[in-house]
Amino acid sequence: MLPISARRWLAVLVAGASLSACSQRPDSGAVVVSAIGDRPHLADAARTALDTPSRLLVDSTAQGLVRFDAAGQIEPGLAERWIVIDGGMSYIFRLREAEWANGTPVAAADVVAVLRRQLAPGSRNPLAPFLTAVGEIVEMTPQVIEVRLRRPRPDLLKLFAQPELAILRLRPPGGSGPFRVVGGTRASLLRPAFDPGIADPDDSRETKPEDDVRLIGERASLAILRFAQHRSDFVAGGTFADWPLVALGGIAPANIRTDPAAGLFGFALGRTGFLADLPNRAAIAAVIDRTAAAAAALPDRETTDRILPDQLDSAAPPAIPPWSLLTQEQRLADARTRVAAWDQPVRLRIALPRGPGATLLYAQVAASLVQAGIEPVRVDATADADLRLIDAVAPYDSARWYLATACAPCGEVPQQLLAAARDAPSLAERSRQIAAADVALAEDAAFVPIARPLRWSLVAMRLSQWRPNSRAWHPLNRLRGDPK
Repeated sequence: MLPISARRWLAVLVAGASLSACSQRPDSGAVVVSAIGDRPHLADAARTALDTPSRLLVDSTAQGLVRFDAAGQIEPGLAERWIVIDGGMSYIFRLREAEWANGTPVAAADVVAVLRRQLAPGSRNPLAPFLTAVGEIVEMTPQVIEVRLRRPRPDLLKLFAQPELAILRLRPPGGSGPFRVVGGTRASLLRPAFDPGIADPDDSRETKPEDDVRLIGERASLAILRFAQHRSDFVAGGTFADWPLVALGGIAPANIRTDPAAGLFGFALGRTGFLADLPNRAAIAAVIDRTAAAAAALPDRETTDRILPDQLDSAAPPAIPPWSLLTQEQRLADARTRVAAWDQPVRLRIALPRGPGATLLYAQVAASLVQAGIEPVRVDATADADLRLIDAVAPYDSARWYLATACAPCGEVPQQLLAAARDAPSLAERSRQIAAADVALAEDAAFVPIARPLRWSLVAMRLSQWRPNSRAWHPLNRLRGDPK
């Protein structure tokens, strides 16, 4: 039986679905976006753990040098064009005409100052650990900047397109667009920013209501209800944790979209108590029934026992863990033997987010552990834990991101190999070190892969530019075509 809170939301969502059947969604007025998370705010892009509403707000009002388009491909942002020279060791960006929120022109010196702050030693920017190859960022002219690298990085533009590297001023907070915040207290009203670079500037100053976007941050149940009642056009930021609620909302199948998100979904294993011993970690990694876990929380997702989804920039195919050829019965027998040999009862804490999908996932993982004689305990996502869920979309296509993210924590050997890959002087050497780190991490049993992440959206038919993509990222200026 569903818990009381879930039954209440079921009643509300069913009622909302009944109401929604009585009206058509008009193709007029501002696009209303309901993003799952807290109230959006223009925070420092170097803050850690920006949620979906704030990432969308930063991306919408403070573009980076480059951006993602609707399909997840690179398009110009503040930089109108760029070249890569010196064998990939130098990126030169020419800035287009743009203005800060207060109307002053954006200059190369401003951009350089923001990027230097974001990548400074001690920065809390979550992408900083993957940008250590950046040596210098310099102003060449008032319209041109150069990013000089210590080591070649062909994937640099995908990192620069992330909201965490948006060119955002702190005081007053704001950027160069493509939108400006023009109103709203609990919800931000966004209007296209004036673009001094277009042929007829007056065209940029005249906007229509359909050009506006209203961005709301709220929990998933309210976002689904709002969409079901035709009071929003787009629900962004859905994950496995809230996926079961979609089925309760009476949403038409044509409006339910999922992304082919690339990334990690699995558990990082602790290294204390029972899990301090490698054979015990391996037994836990092996005994979890991935098929049951994925069927409960990740519909239509193939399971995996490997950290890397593909070879990517590694010199070898993804490493296979030593226990992968054992049957589920053999894995269970081994885990039971190791638990029985431990000198005290084994109790493992499992850190998960809130939400019905997380509850379903916990039930399946807990069932596997109970069969092995282990007592599972669910704890909050940020609490101390022995198994901690990692549910992350890859910001760029490098095997090192997967391995470094899965190494949370991991042993000394894979850490040393990952550091060697980071500091490798050539791409060939980097690939060899990545392959070695992949093998070492699989042998270390530091991470339990389950499947690819689930990212879902609810999308009104008026948003004709929405496209599924591997970044699971949908810029608010790339949702809707011209009104008809």
